[in-house]
Amino acid sequence: MTYRADAARYDTMEYRKTGKWGLKLPAISLGLWQNFGGNRDYPSAFEILGYAFDHGITHFDLANNYGPPPGSAEELFGQVLARDFRPYRDELIVSSKAGWGMWPGPYGDFGSRKYLIASADQSLKRMGLEYFDIFYHHRYDKNTPIEESMSALEQLYRQGKTLYVGISSYHADDTRKAHDILKSMGVPLLIHQPSYSILNRWIEDDDTIGTCGELGVGMIAFSPLQQGVLSGKYSTKAGRAGTRAENKNSTINSRTLAPNVLKAAEAIAAIAKKRKQSPAQLALSWVLRRKEVTSALIGVRTLDQLKDCLGAVGAPELTPAELKAIDAAAKGGMLDGRPNW
Repeated sequence: MTYRADAARYDTMEYRKTGKWGLKLPAISLGLWQNFGGNRDYPSAFEILGYAFDHGITHFDLANNYGPPPGSAEELFGQVLARDFRPYRDELIVSSKAGWGMWPGPYGDFGSRKYLIASADQSLKRMGLEYFDIFYHHRYDKNTPIEESMSALEQLYRQGKTLYVGISSYHADDTRKAHDILKSMGVPLLIHQPSYSILNRWIEDDDTIGTCGELGVGMIAFSPLQQGVLSGKYSTKAGRAGTRAENKNSTINSRTLAPNVLKAAEAIAAIAKKRKQSPAQLALSWVLRRKEVTSALIGVRTLDQLKDCLGAVGAPELTPAELKAIDAAAKGGMLDGRPNW
C-alpha cells in the first residue's frame, strides 16, 4: 500500500527558527540512536516514522554509528526514504554525524579530515541521499586541530553534500572557536547538539547555551528525558523489566539510575501531575522553555512513547513558581553531563 502523508500534518506542530538563521525545525525532532537498528523490522519502524511525519515531525536525526550494529539505522532509514518518504524529501530535514568509532584503525574515529569526509560519503550511500540537510561533527576531538575538523565540514558544505553544518557536545569556548573558524571560511555554523535536561544542565553551567544565543547558533537538545528517567518508566520501587536498562549492554549507566536520581525524577513527576502533563511532557516543556533551544530531540522505542512526547507541543508555559518547584525537586538528583574529552 502506497503511503500518503496526512494532509493535516502541519496543523499542530510548532516550528522554531534555528538561531538567527532561516531554517525552522519542529519543536520535537526524532532521533534514531538505539531503537532503529538491526533488531527493528520495517513495518514497526515505519509505524513510528510515518506517524511522526504525519504529526509534523520533519526532522530525523541519525549518525554513522547508530544501530546497533553501527550503520544499520542509516540503512533502515534509507529504505524508508526509498519506499515511502521519497515524494516528501523536500519536506524533510535529514541529519547525520561522525565523530565516534565506526571502523578499525586510526582513520575511523574522532575528528580528522579523512575520517569525517569518508564517513559522510558512506552515510550518504547508506541512506541513498545526494545531500544531508545537516551534517555534524559528533564530538570535539582534543587531539585534532579544530581547524582541521571544521575544514572537513567546509568541504562537505562547498561540495553540496550538506546544506548546513553543526557541532555536537562542544564546550562554550570550543563552540566559539568552531563558529569563528567556519565564519572565516564563509560557512555559517547553524546548530549545536548538546545533551540537556532538567537533571543535566551542563550547558547552563559553562554557558554553552548563552554562547550559542550570542552567536545566533541554534540548539537541539538530545536526551531531554535523561535516557528515559524523566519519562516516569523508572522508579525507586519498580524494577527494570521491560526497559532498555534490563539489558546488560545498555547505554544507561548505574549513575543515571541511582536512588537519588530516581527520587528526584519522582518528585518532578508529581509536579507534572499537578500540571496535568505526563512526566515526559513536562521534561520536554522545560527544555523548550529556553528561547535558545530550537528543538528537543527524542528517542522512542514504541508508538505510545512518541504519542506521549507529542503531547508537549502547545502545552502551557511553565510559571515561575513551577520552575522554582522543579529546581527544588531536581536538586538532589543532578547529573554532571559535561563532555569529558
